[in-house]
Amino acid sequence: MNSKRKEQIIDTAAKLFRKNGYEATSVRDLATEMDMEAASLYHHIKSKEELLESICFNMAAKFSTAIKEVNDIYFNAEEKLRMAIKLHVEIISANQDQSAVFLHEWRSLSEPKLSEFKQMRNKYENGFRIILEDGENENVFESVDKKFAVLTILSAVNWINEWYKPDGTMKPAEIATKLSDFILGGLRKKLLTDLNYKP
Repeated sequence: MNSKRKEQIIDTAAKLFRKNGYEATSVRDLATEMDMEAASLYHHIKSKEELLESICFNMAAKFSTAIKEVNDIYFNAEEKLRMAIKLHVEIISANQDQSAVFLHEWRSLSEPKLSEFKQMRNKYENGFRIILEDGENENVFESVDKKFAVLTILSAVNWINEWYKPDGTMKPAEIATKLSDFILGGLRKKLLTDLNYKP
């Protein structure tokens, strides 16, 4: 099988799934976009769902590798969180079509792939929960509802896929810094010596 051709098919499918939604996109639509016959497309793929699986699990693997690297290498909780956010932003900004499918179309996966995907997503979220726990143990983060905090952080970083443009004024590194500053501002413990502290 031509792996380069398969990669082109996956990229094109991601673009169409993002634009029209997975359910509304047919194999015929994909073949037309690729300037191929539908029958020829089946020489490269088994089904439309195989493409959805490839996209969702490829993105999940990127995120999983990133959070594992952060928790394995970086020791300070604030540094960990900044790096986790930076890597998340980099992955999304470099893979916008596939990110959109990963974020919005995963519910169309069938079992057992749906459960496998949820497990990977939960493991990723747990990686952020570990960072928050580290911050509390280091006495630098407030004690917060971990599940709510993690979902808030991920909602903020995932939201960039709705507005980020590669040719825009803000680059991924700047976006990551601004998001990190904002999120850490809400997590850091307030000290009695802080000028703006109000008991």
